Amino acid sequence: MVTVYDVATTAGVSIATVSRALNDRGRISAATRAHVLEVAGQLGYQPNDLARGLVGMSTKTIALLLPDIANPYFPELVKGVQTVADEYGHLLLLCHDADDEKKALADIATLRRKQVDGIMLPSGTLSGSRLAAAVEGLPLVLLDRTVRGVSAAHISVDNRAGARNAVRHLLDLGHQRIAHVSGPAGIISARQRKAGWADALREAGHEPTLVETGNFLEDGGYAAARTLLAGNTDFTAVFAANDLTAIGVLAAFADAGLRVPRDVSVVGFDGLQLTSYLTPKLTTVAQPIGDIGRAAATLLLQQISGELTGTPRSVILPTHLLVRDSSGPPPRRPVTSGKKAFR
Repeated sequence: MVTVYDVATTAGVSIATVSRALNDRGRISAATRAHVLEVAGQLGYQPNDLARGLVGMSTKTIALLLPDIANPYFPELVKGVQTVADEYGHLLLLCHDADDEKKALADIATLRRKQVDGIMLPSGTLSGSRLAAAVEGLPLVLLDRTVRGVSAAHISVDNRAGARNAVRHLLDLGHQRIAHVSGPAGIISARQRKAGWADALREAGHEPTLVETGNFLEDGGYAAARTLLAGNTDFTAVFAANDLTAIGVLAAFADAGLRVPRDVSVVGFDGLQLTSYLTPKLTTVAQPIGDIGRAAATLLLQQISGELTGTPRSVILPTHLLVRDSSGPPPRRPVTSGKKAFR
């Protein structure tokens, strides 16, 4: 591998002069710089990004810490981030932390040792002083989340408004008994979507009392739907906190012999591509997932390059409702809790 020493020897200059020429820093004549660059090109010299990082320059790497790489929401997000990273000439590093605080802190420490230029933290339950200390001083963008004690650029969608629109859609169809399967209470987007569900019901004169907690995954949606069916309150529709939850709800209703939307309607949140292939196709609140990734990467790289200074920016993107086959008018009789047996 060609080194700075090789370039200096061939060009007949000092290593310091080569460094100034390659980095365009310090006092050096235009002729000398041109000569050094020509020699470097002839030798096929490639700069060592890590070594440059060690002296305070960019390593051209950014990192994205994912709470759950198996969730189909995140590949589309990564694709959006990668598009912008490529445009800026940066390498994207992925870490899968699955909301494991110990692993997340270890990953961030490793990224700091490798002189990563900045990191992005999507929605998850990790928070608190230890995480705040771990990211202190790093260019940082938070996606659909907050971290106590951290002031950073932030991007999200209007979760509350999106949920409110989903429930208003069900109300407009004639539903009054609308249950909610929420996400984990520790995730801010889950709390915002629950609040939007409650807003819409209260605006229509109904009390938001029928709620079960899920985990943003299919199994949580399935378990919550079974609990709803075993309860003491009738309902005609379910608003699920995300699409994976909705998929679990659909499976539970199918196992109980319920037909969607004839017996009960279901609406999700995310707009995952796979939901258009379900039977029935899922009505869902669609997030601009790729745009979220692109905006997050742009904010981060603008911080790194110095284009973005001052108060950290906050970007809120809109959602839109995709009306499909899983929502329809309420049945003549609501689902009677406690009377539906599972096959």
